[in-house]
Amino acid sequence: MSMTLRIEIFPNDLGPTVDFYTGVLDFDLVRDESAAEAAYVAFERGEVKLGAAARPDHRPDRDHRRPPTGVELVLEVDDVEAELDRVRSRGWPIEEELTVRPWGLRDFRLLDPNGYYLRITQR
Repeated sequence: MSMTLRIEIFPNDLGPTVDFYTGVLDFDLVRDESAAEAAYVAFERGEVKLGAAARPDHRPDRDHRRPPTGVELVLEVDDVEAELDRVRSRGWPIEEELTVRPWGLRDFRLLDPNGYYLRITQR
């Protein structure tokens, strides 16, 4: 039996979230209920599905969103240099530069506007 993964995050403001995932990481906005009482948006890029439900009372804390107290969202790509170039060209800060890890993968890391920790790694 097959399985897929869909991730949901809970930002306090959907506007910057939409801007980041569509404008910096090139996800498609596939569902926009940002004006609804229970505001929600959904994104897709390739096989990755990501939803965001607004939680206005949430206050992101950059230090507590990183592992081990938070989660690391890992996005695997075919060309990690092209992804890094895209992120840089859009002016988004890089938390950790492109690095070859001891386990052999190459990746860079960044935080989304809500403090979620993302690792973008070579497939």
